[in-house]
Amino acid sequence: MPRRPSERAQLELFRSLPGDLAPRDAQDLMAYPFFSLSKSPRIRPIDFAMGGVEIRVEAVPDHGMATIWDADILIWAASQIVEARDAGLRTSRLMAATPYEILTFIGRGTSVRDYQRLRAALDRLQSTTICTTLRQPQAGRRHRFSWINEWQGRSDSARRTDGIEMILPDWFYRAVLDDALILTIDRAYFDLTGGLERWLYRLVRKHGGRQREGWRFEFRHLHVKSGSLASYKRFAFELRDVIRRQPLPGYRLALEHGGAGQLLLGFAPCGQTVDGVVPSGTRGHVLSGTGLSCHQEPKPPLTSTPASKIRPLNLESNKDSNSCSGLRAGENPALHPRSGPETGIGGDMQATPSGPLREGEP
Repeated sequence: MPRRPSERAQLELFRSLPGDLAPRDAQDLMAYPFFSLSKSPRIRPIDFAMGGVEIRVEAVPDHGMATIWDADILIWAASQIVEARDAGLRTSRLMAATPYEILTFIGRGTSVRDYQRLRAALDRLQSTTICTTLRQPQAGRRHRFSWINEWQGRSDSARRTDGIEMILPDWFYRAVLDDALILTIDRAYFDLTGGLERWLYRLVRKHGGRQREGWRFEFRHLHVKSGSLASYKRFAFELRDVIRRQPLPGYRLALEHGGAGQLLLGFAPCGQTVDGVVPSGTRGHVLSGTGLSCHQEPKPPLTSTPASKIRPLNLESNKDSNSCSGLRAGENPALHPRSGPETGIGGDMQATPSGPLREGEP
Protein backbone atom coordinates (compact mmCIF):
# COMPACT_ATOMS: atom_id res chain seq x y z
CA MET A 1 0.00 0.00 0.00
CA PRO A 2 1.57 3.33 -1.02
CA ARG A 3 2.38 5.79 1.76
CA ARG A 4 0.17 8.83 1.92
CA PRO A 5 2.19 12.04 1.35
CA SER A 6 2.63 14.24 4.40
CA GLU A 7 0.69 17.45 4.79
CA ARG A 8 3.91 19.42 4.31
CA ALA A 9 4.59 17.68 0.99
CA GLN A 10 1.15 18.69 -0.31
CA LEU A 11 1.56 22.40 0.47
CA GLU A 12 3.47 25.03 -1.42
CA LEU A 13 5.87 27.01 0.77
CA PHE A 14 4.99 30.68 1.32
CA ARG A 15 7.92 32.85 2.38
CA SER A 16 7.17 35.92 4.47
CA LEU A 17 7.02 39.28 2.74
CA PRO A 18 9.48 42.04 3.64
CA GLY A 19 8.45 45.52 4.64
CA ASP A 20 6.36 47.25 7.27
CA LEU A 21 2.96 45.60 6.96
CA ALA A 22 -0.21 46.81 8.64
CA PRO A 23 -1.17 44.41 11.48
CA ARG A 24 -4.43 42.55 10.92
CA ASP A 25 -6.49 40.51 13.34
CA ALA A 26 -9.24 37.98 12.69
CA GLN A 27 -12.65 39.01 13.98
CA ASP A 28 -13.45 35.53 15.27
CA LEU A 29 -10.38 35.62 17.48
CA MET A 30 -11.32 39.08 18.73
CA ALA A 31 -14.94 38.24 19.53
CA TYR A 32 -14.68 34.80 21.13
CA PRO A 33 -12.66 33.37 24.04
CA PHE A 34 -9.76 31.40 22.58
CA PHE A 35 -6.71 32.39 24.69
CA SER A 36 -5.52 32.54 28.27
CA LEU A 37 -5.08 36.06 29.67
CA SER A 38 -2.53 34.95 32.24
CA LYS A 39 1.24 34.81 31.89
CA SER A 40 1.31 31.92 34.34
CA PRO A 41 0.49 28.53 32.78
CA ARG A 42 -3.21 27.79 32.49
CA ILE A 43 -4.34 24.18 32.28
CA ARG A 44 -8.03 24.49 33.07
CA PRO A 45 -10.02 24.32 29.81
CA ILE A 46 -12.10 27.14 28.36
CA ASP A 47 -15.74 26.13 27.94
CA PHE A 48 -17.91 28.60 26.08
CA ALA A 49 -21.42 28.34 24.68
CA MET A 50 -23.58 31.14 23.28
CA GLY A 51 -26.49 30.55 20.96
CA GLY A 52 -25.28 28.11 18.35
CA VAL A 53 -21.58 28.69 19.00
CA GLU A 54 -19.67 26.32 21.26
CA ILE A 55 -15.95 26.50 21.98
CA ARG A 56 -13.73 24.30 24.11
CA VAL A 57 -10.02 25.07 24.42
CA GLU A 58 -7.75 22.48 26.04
CA ALA A 59 -4.12 22.64 27.13
CA VAL A 60 -1.47 20.12 28.12
CA PRO A 61 0.45 20.39 31.40
CA ASP A 62 3.87 20.45 29.71
CA HIS A 63 3.21 23.73 27.89
CA GLY A 64 -0.01 25.26 29.17
CA MET A 65 -2.64 27.04 27.12
CA ALA A 66 -1.76 29.47 24.33
CA THR A 67 -1.90 33.02 25.70
CA ILE A 68 -3.10 36.28 24.25
CA TRP A 69 0.59 37.21 23.78
CA ASP A 70 1.14 34.02 21.77
CA ALA A 71 -1.73 35.14 19.53
CA ASP A 72 0.58 37.89 18.22
CA ILE A 73 2.14 35.21 16.00
CA LEU A 74 -1.29 34.58 14.45
CA ILE A 75 -1.69 38.33 13.89
CA TRP A 76 1.65 38.27 12.06
CA ALA A 77 0.50 35.30 9.97
CA ALA A 78 -2.86 36.92 9.10
CA SER A 79 -1.09 40.16 8.13
CA GLN A 80 1.27 38.27 5.82
CA ILE A 81 -1.50 36.26 4.15
CA VAL A 82 -3.77 39.25 3.53
CA GLU A 83 -0.89 41.38 2.22
CA ALA A 84 0.18 38.65 -0.20
CA ARG A 85 -3.35 37.96 -1.38
CA ASP A 86 -4.02 41.63 -2.06
CA ALA A 87 -0.76 41.82 -4.01
CA GLY A 88 -1.91 38.94 -6.20
CA LEU A 89 0.59 36.48 -4.76
CA ARG A 90 -0.09 32.83 -4.02
CA THR A 91 -0.56 32.12 -0.33
CA SER A 92 -0.28 28.89 1.63
CA ARG A 93 -0.83 27.42 5.07
CA LEU A 94 2.85 26.44 5.05
CA MET A 95 4.74 29.60 5.99
CA ALA A 96 8.45 30.28 6.39
CA ALA A 97 10.08 33.23 8.15
CA THR A 98 12.99 34.16 10.34
CA PRO A 99 12.41 34.70 14.06
CA TYR A 100 13.76 38.22 13.58
CA GLU A 101 10.94 39.03 11.13
CA ILE A 102 8.27 37.76 13.49
CA LEU A 103 9.73 39.29 16.64
CA THR A 104 10.25 42.75 15.17
CA PHE A 105 6.75 42.78 13.65
CA ILE A 106 5.12 42.07 17.02
CA GLY A 107 7.30 44.55 18.89
CA ARG A 108 9.55 42.12 20.75
CA GLY A 109 13.31 42.12 21.29
CA THR A 110 15.76 39.85 19.49
CA SER A 111 17.87 38.55 22.36
CA VAL A 112 18.49 34.86 23.04
CA ARG A 113 15.75 35.00 25.66
CA ASP A 114 13.29 36.45 23.12
CA TYR A 115 14.13 33.62 20.71
CA GLN A 116 13.51 31.09 23.48
CA ARG A 117 10.17 32.72 24.31
CA LEU A 118 9.20 32.57 20.65
CA ARG A 119 9.87 28.83 20.59
CA ALA A 120 7.82 28.39 23.78
CA ALA A 121 4.95 30.38 22.22
CA LEU A 122 5.03 28.16 19.12
CA ASP A 123 4.92 25.08 21.36
CA ARG A 124 1.85 26.41 23.19
CA LEU A 125 0.10 27.28 19.93
CA GLN A 126 0.83 23.79 18.59
CA SER A 127 -0.20 21.89 21.73
CA THR A 128 -3.39 23.89 22.49
CA THR A 129 -6.43 22.25 20.91
CA ILE A 130 -9.73 23.90 20.02
CA CYS A 131 -13.05 22.23 19.33
CA THR A 132 -15.75 24.57 18.03
CA THR A 133 -18.99 24.77 16.10
CA LEU A 134 -18.06 28.26 14.89
CA ARG A 135 -18.29 28.64 11.11
CA GLN A 136 -19.40 25.07 10.56
CA PRO A 137 -21.91 24.71 7.71
CA GLN A 138 -23.95 21.97 9.37
CA ALA A 139 -25.70 22.33 12.70
CA GLY A 140 -23.94 20.44 15.46
CA ARG A 141 -20.80 19.86 13.42
CA ARG A 142 -17.54 20.54 15.24
CA HIS A 143 -14.06 21.32 14.00
CA ARG A 144 -11.04 20.31 16.10
CA PHE A 145 -7.64 21.84 15.43
CA SER A 146 -4.55 23.42 16.97
CA TRP A 147 -3.41 26.96 16.24
CA ILE A 148 -0.34 25.50 14.52
CA ASN A 149 -0.50 22.02 13.02
CA GLU A 150 3.27 21.65 13.23
CA TRP A 151 6.40 23.76 13.22
CA GLN A 152 10.12 23.25 12.84
CA GLY A 153 13.13 25.49 13.21
CA ARG A 154 16.80 25.69 12.28
CA SER A 155 19.41 26.80 14.81
CA ASP A 156 22.63 28.74 14.34
CA SER A 157 25.94 28.16 16.14
CA ALA A 158 24.62 30.03 19.20
CA ARG A 159 21.61 27.67 19.27
CA ARG A 160 19.30 30.49 18.27
CA THR A 161 16.52 29.60 15.87
CA ASP A 162 17.34 31.32 12.58
CA GLY A 163 14.51 29.93 10.46
CA ILE A 164 10.97 28.77 11.18
CA GLU A 165 8.44 26.87 9.11
CA MET A 166 4.89 26.41 10.39
CA ILE A 167 1.65 24.96 9.06
CA LEU A 168 -1.49 26.88 9.95
CA PRO A 169 -4.80 25.05 10.46
CA ASP A 170 -7.34 25.19 7.67
CA TRP A 171 -9.94 26.70 10.04
CA PHE A 172 -7.79 29.77 10.68
CA TYR A 173 -6.53 30.03 7.10
CA ARG A 174 -10.07 30.04 5.68
CA ALA A 175 -11.13 32.66 8.24
CA VAL A 176 -8.36 34.97 7.04
CA LEU A 177 -9.03 34.49 3.33
CA ASP A 178 -12.72 33.78 2.86
CA ASP A 179 -14.90 34.88 5.72
CA ALA A 180 -15.76 38.19 7.41
CA LEU A 181 -13.33 41.04 6.91
CA ILE A 182 -10.07 41.07 8.79
CA LEU A 183 -9.70 44.18 10.91
CA THR A 184 -6.60 46.34 10.88
CA ILE A 185 -5.48 47.02 14.44
CA ASP A 186 -3.33 49.74 15.96
CA ARG A 187 0.34 48.82 16.13
CA ALA A 188 0.34 50.21 19.67
CA TYR A 189 -1.63 47.08 20.63
CA PHE A 190 1.67 45.19 20.82
CA ASP A 191 2.83 47.62 23.54
CA LEU A 192 -0.03 46.68 25.88
CA THR A 193 1.46 44.59 28.66
CA GLY A 194 -1.59 43.35 30.57
CA GLY A 195 -3.71 40.42 29.46
CA LEU A 196 -6.94 42.16 30.48
CA GLU A 197 -6.18 45.35 28.53
CA ARG A 198 -5.10 43.35 25.47
CA TRP A 199 -8.33 41.35 25.56
CA LEU A 200 -10.34 44.54 26.10
CA TYR A 201 -8.70 46.31 23.16
CA ARG A 202 -9.55 43.46 20.81
CA LEU A 203 -13.16 43.39 22.04
CA VAL A 204 -13.51 47.16 21.78
CA ARG A 205 -11.85 47.22 18.35
CA LYS A 206 -14.20 44.48 17.15
CA HIS A 207 -17.34 46.36 18.23
CA GLY A 208 -16.24 49.99 18.33
CA GLY A 209 -15.82 50.36 14.59
CA ARG A 210 -19.51 49.71 14.01
CA GLN A 211 -20.74 52.48 16.29
CA ARG A 212 -18.88 55.77 16.06
CA GLU A 213 -20.44 56.94 19.32
CA GLY A 214 -19.40 53.79 21.13
CA TRP A 215 -21.02 51.03 23.12
CA ARG A 216 -21.60 50.12 26.74
CA PHE A 217 -20.91 46.72 28.30
CA GLU A 218 -22.15 45.61 31.71
CA PHE A 219 -19.31 44.61 34.01
CA ARG A 220 -20.71 41.17 34.82
CA HIS A 221 -21.16 40.45 31.14
CA LEU A 222 -17.49 41.35 30.57
CA HIS A 223 -16.42 39.22 33.52
CA VAL A 224 -17.94 36.08 32.05
CA LYS A 225 -17.00 37.02 28.48
CA SER A 226 -13.36 37.41 29.52
CA GLY A 227 -13.45 34.07 31.33
CA SER A 228 -11.35 35.35 34.18
CA LEU A 229 -11.20 32.79 36.96
CA ALA A 230 -10.70 35.57 39.48
CA SER A 231 -13.71 36.64 41.51
CA TYR A 232 -16.05 39.21 40.02
CA LYS A 233 -14.95 41.79 42.61
CA ARG A 234 -11.30 41.33 41.66
CA PHE A 235 -12.13 41.57 37.97
CA ALA A 236 -14.18 44.73 38.53
CA PHE A 237 -11.31 46.26 40.52
CA GLU A 238 -8.84 45.55 37.70
CA LEU A 239 -11.27 46.82 35.08
CA ARG A 240 -11.67 50.08 37.00
CA ASP A 241 -7.90 50.41 37.01
CA VAL A 242 -7.83 50.01 33.23
CA ILE A 243 -10.45 52.77 32.94
CA ARG A 244 -8.36 55.00 35.21
CA ARG A 245 -5.16 54.44 33.17
CA GLN A 246 -6.80 54.78 29.72
CA PRO A 247 -4.25 52.54 27.96
CA LEU A 248 -6.26 51.50 24.88
CA PRO A 249 -4.99 53.21 21.71
CA GLY A 250 -7.73 55.03 19.83
CA TYR A 251 -10.50 54.55 22.40
CA ARG A 252 -11.77 56.42 25.40
CA LEU A 253 -13.17 54.38 28.31
CA ALA A 254 -15.71 55.55 30.88
CA LEU A 255 -17.20 54.10 34.04
CA GLU A 256 -20.97 54.52 34.17
CA HIS A 257 -23.72 53.48 36.54
CA GLY A 258 -26.92 51.97 35.17
CA GLY A 259 -30.15 50.96 36.80
CA ALA A 260 -30.33 48.38 39.60
CA GLY A 261 -26.75 49.17 40.62
CA GLN A 262 -25.22 48.06 37.34
CA LEU A 263 -21.64 49.01 36.59
CA LEU A 264 -21.11 49.76 32.91
CA LEU A 265 -18.02 50.15 30.79
CA GLY A 266 -18.58 52.75 28.09
CA PHE A 267 -16.17 53.21 25.23
CA ALA A 268 -15.99 55.36 22.14
CA PRO A 269 -13.36 56.23 19.52
CA CYS A 270 -11.19 59.24 20.24
CA GLY A 271 -8.57 61.01 18.15
CA GLN A 272 -8.00 59.75 14.61
CA THR A 273 -9.06 56.16 15.11
CA VAL A 274 -8.61 53.22 12.82
CA ASP A 275 -11.68 53.11 10.58
CA GLY A 276 -14.43 50.67 11.46
CA VAL A 277 -13.77 48.43 8.48
CA VAL A 278 -10.35 48.88 6.93
CA PRO A 279 -10.00 47.36 3.45
CA SER A 280 -7.61 44.46 3.54
CA GLY A 281 -5.44 46.13 0.90
CA THR A 282 -4.48 48.97 3.23
CA ARG A 283 -0.71 49.27 3.28
CA GLY A 284 1.72 50.44 5.91
CA HIS A 285 0.84 51.84 9.31
CA VAL A 286 -2.74 52.57 10.28
CA LEU A 287 -2.21 54.79 13.29
CA SER A 288 -4.89 55.71 15.75
CA GLY A 289 -3.44 59.17 16.37
CA THR A 290 -4.45 59.11 19.98
CA GLY A 291 -3.79 62.81 20.37
CA LEU A 292 -4.54 64.53 23.63
CA SER A 293 -7.26 62.51 25.29
CA CYS A 294 -6.75 58.79 24.84
CA HIS A 295 -3.76 58.23 27.11
CA GLN A 296 -4.63 60.73 29.83
CA GLU A 297 -6.39 59.96 33.08
CA PRO A 298 -9.82 61.54 33.45
CA LYS A 299 -9.52 65.06 34.85
CA PRO A 300 -12.75 65.10 36.90
CA PRO A 301 -13.86 62.11 38.96
CA LEU A 302 -15.82 59.53 37.02
CA THR A 303 -19.46 60.51 36.87
CA SER A 304 -22.37 58.34 37.94
CA THR A 305 -24.43 59.51 34.95
CA PRO A 306 -23.94 58.08 31.49
CA ALA A 307 -21.83 60.10 29.09
CA SER A 308 -23.95 61.80 26.46
CA LYS A 309 -22.20 60.15 23.51
CA ILE A 310 -21.89 56.62 24.88
CA ARG A 311 -25.49 55.53 24.80
CA PRO A 312 -26.30 52.09 23.38
CA LEU A 313 -25.82 48.85 25.24
CA ASN A 314 -24.01 46.31 23.12
CA LEU A 315 -26.84 43.84 22.64
CA GLU A 316 -25.30 42.39 19.50
CA SER A 317 -23.15 39.85 21.36
CA ASN A 318 -25.31 39.79 24.47
CA LYS A 319 -28.46 37.99 23.35
CA ASP A 320 -27.90 34.52 24.72
CA SER A 321 -26.83 33.03 28.00
CA ASN A 322 -23.71 30.98 28.39
CA SER A 323 -24.93 27.44 28.91
CA CYS A 324 -21.56 26.51 30.41
CA SER A 325 -22.03 28.96 33.28
CA GLY A 326 -24.78 26.83 34.83
CA LEU A 327 -27.02 29.87 35.36
CA ARG A 328 -30.74 29.91 34.68
CA ALA A 329 -32.46 32.95 33.25
CA GLY A 330 -32.70 35.69 35.84
CA GLU A 331 -30.34 33.98 38.27
CA ASN A 332 -27.75 36.20 39.94
CA PRO A 333 -24.19 35.13 39.01
CA ALA A 334 -22.96 36.57 42.30
CA LEU A 335 -24.50 33.50 43.94
CA HIS A 336 -22.25 31.29 41.82
CA PRO A 337 -18.71 32.66 42.19
CA ARG A 338 -16.11 31.36 39.75
CA SER A 339 -12.82 31.91 41.48
CA GLY A 340 -9.59 30.02 41.21
CA PRO A 341 -5.81 30.26 41.11
CA GLU A 342 -5.65 30.81 37.36
CA THR A 343 -6.65 33.69 35.14
CA GLY A 344 -7.78 33.25 31.56
CA ILE A 345 -10.69 33.36 29.15
CA GLY A 346 -14.02 31.68 29.57
CA GLY A 347 -17.45 32.42 28.16
CA ASP A 348 -20.19 34.84 27.30
CA MET A 349 -23.54 35.33 28.98
CA GLN A 350 -26.47 37.64 29.09
CA ALA A 351 -25.89 40.85 31.04
CA THR A 352 -27.40 40.61 34.50
CA PRO A 353 -27.84 43.13 37.33
CA SER A 354 -24.84 43.60 39.55
CA GLY A 355 -24.17 45.42 42.77
CA PRO A 356 -21.79 48.38 42.93
CA LEU A 357 -18.24 47.81 44.03
CA ARG A 358 -16.79 49.99 46.77
CA GLU A 359 -13.39 51.53 46.20
CA GLY A 360 -10.63 49.40 47.67
CA GLU A 361 -12.49 46.10 47.47
CA PRO A 362 -10.29 43.28 46.19
